[in-house]
Amino acid sequence: MKFAQKLLALTLISASLPILTSCERHSASEHYYLVSANVRLPYWQNAYAGFGKGASEQGVTGQLMGPDTYDPTAQVKEFRSAVAGKPAGILVSVADPKLMTPEIDSAVAAGIPVITMDSDAPDSKRLFFIGTNNLQAGRLGGQTLVKALNGHGSVVFFTMPGQSNLDERLKGYMDVLGEHTGIRVVDTVDIRGDSRVAFDKTATYVTKTGGDKVDAFVCLEASSGKDVAEAIKRANATGRTILAMDTDDATLKLIQDGTIAASIAQKPWTMAYLGLNRLADIQAAKTKQIGGNYANDPQSPYPVFIDTGTTLVDKSNVSQFMKAQ
Repeated sequence: MKFAQKLLALTLISASLPILTSCERHSASEHYYLVSANVRLPYWQNAYAGFGKGASEQGVTGQLMGPDTYDPTAQVKEFRSAVAGKPAGILVSVADPKLMTPEIDSAVAAGIPVITMDSDAPDSKRLFFIGTNNLQAGRLGGQTLVKALNGHGSVVFFTMPGQSNLDERLKGYMDVLGEHTGIRVVDTVDIRGDSRVAFDKTATYVTKTGGDKVDAFVCLEASSGKDVAEAIKRANATGRTILAMDTDDATLKLIQDGTIAASIAQKPWTMAYLGLNRLADIQAAKTKQIGGNYANDPQSPYPVFIDTGTTLVDKSNVSQFMKAQ
């Protein structure tokens, strides 16, 4: 049989086979959960929109779970509730890896696929991580900070120590600042999930003058940028640089008016959309391959990490992000 005839025969055979659409592979009785660290943040509403889009396309049910405020212990309880429902899969952003790792391992042992997004639990038996390369995001921020300060000045960081994505961002900044000894880190503030801490600390620091003056404030998580900006505005403290994280409406407007110099944009919608679809694929495949040591497996069915990318947002491109929102 000639190649063209073979191709035609294969085409006719393929056409005669039933087409497995997403709805035929799945059903609304399949439940998938996105467990976040703080469901009220715009960041997580954006992520849930992506999760919901994926669920709609796959013909399954997707639900957002998590505490209303940053509370790692409460997140563990929410995760346990999700596991108790025996879902088809769970996507989770880990607030505290030490608390969440045994919970993830227990879920996987029970046959529930778990993927992490945004913030990882790398020592757990999660299948893989979807999110930002946070070390590179920190390095991008560090380079931006050095340029804004012309290599000289003092900086305060706002973060939540112990959360892996924030720790990696801070390390990225410090990698860059280690090569620029003219920039001094005055303080690394634990906001404990409450952006009002960032407001209060900024209000204290902007009153300092002379050698104690703080030239820049860097926010490693999404919620504190607008509070730092508000404190600086109220004090009429000119000549201060603010670097933020993510692209909620308030942050974008503050970049547009020049209060915030720049922010590092992530893709929570994409993280959650990919997460839902990958979990649905795993369910459809009925794979028994969960709970293995995939990082060291040369024939692993899963990647270790899916990088969804970052973008520096400043006055040059903020209008594009505002239109996209």
